[in-house]
Amino acid sequence: QVQLVESGGGLVQTGGSLRLSCAASGSIFSIDAMGWYRQAPGKQRELVAIIRRGGTTNYADSVKGRFTISRDVARNTGYLQMNSLKPEDTAVYSCNADIRGYDLGSSANYWGQGTQVTVSS
Repeated sequence: QVQLVESGGGLVQTGGSLRLSCAASGSIFSIDAMGWYRQAPGKQRELVAIIRRGGTTNYADSVKGRFTISRDVARNTGYLQMNSLKPEDTAVYSCNADIRGYDLGSSANYWGQGTQVTVSS
């Protein structure tokens, strides 16, 4: 059984920074991709950033230059460094990962429980 546990959310003022962490645990051979999504009240969930096994990354236009996604392969942990936060970044941020088990079959998709990020003006 694989679990994703996020941490690092909270309340911050405009212009501040937060770092989110997503720790994967369980029977993990490899993490093929890990992404961060966010959903604000009344809005659809959107992809914020993603990092793939080879290290390539993609970002939503709204966060480019402000957010950085990274990972620690040995710790099966991903991070989202969020700088220059704006009130419109307020949302529940959730970690998502495609994880391959030791049976080396197809990867399975997992979600974390989400963490609240609130940016005050």
